[in-house]
Amino acid sequence: MDLGLKDRVYIVTGATRGLGLAAARELAADGAKVVLTGRDPERAAAAAAGLGANAVGVGADNADPQSAARLVAAAKAHFGRLDGILISVGGPAPGRTADNTDEQWTAAFETVFLGAVRLARTAAAELGEGGVIAFVLSGSVHEPIPGLTISNGLRPGLAGFAKSLSVELGPKGVRVLGLLPARIDTDRVRELDALSGDAAAARAANEARIPLGRYGTPEEFGRTAAFMLSPAASYLTGVMLPVDGGFRHGF
Repeated sequence: MDLGLKDRVYIVTGATRGLGLAAARELAADGAKVVLTGRDPERAAAAAAGLGANAVGVGADNADPQSAARLVAAAKAHFGRLDGILISVGGPAPGRTADNTDEQWTAAFETVFLGAVRLARTAAAELGEGGVIAFVLSGSVHEPIPGLTISNGLRPGLAGFAKSLSVELGPKGVRVLGLLPARIDTDRVRELDALSGDAAAARAANEARIPLGRYGTPEEFGRTAAFMLSPAASYLTGVMLPVDGGFRHGF
């Protein structure tokens, strides 16, 4: 199946590792041109180099009010256009309600929430018919995750924003959607498992609740993201798609 990605141009934030990098890799493999971002310019450049000539790395912090405009400008300067953006942000600090400080909440709001809103708003002003804005959120949109109180507070709000934006941009032919990963085998998830004190036991317990019986791979997430960003998914908008092996239905 041809996804129609050849020569389309996407920005992928948080793409130096994990889910963002997996999505950027699949987009590039299918012929898209990609602007990868990360806070460390050298890591962003290295990640882009691994994807070939149709990828460029740009250092950018989502919390920086100037980053959104810089990234759109980079896409147009390097590739002449912009067709979509995948907004992937790092997970905020773990902790329960009594553990997290005001400073942690504020930092997470600036990066996870306001930074994502700003990126979407800036991209929306540039996108026309066939454009797409996608957010990498979390299964916590539907079900809070123990020990991730800040994430539980912010991700559902972003899902609500995405749905509102899909209604506003629909008449322009611009799609907006969210991807809700659960237990995908990334460094972040392994770190969360380790917080229990017994990473192997935590993983086994989580896998027992997943109908497919295992953690997903970054490649599986990346392929899903590439499809959702592609013209092949042209009639999907306002969707919050779980990428979780059936986890939400495994309770």
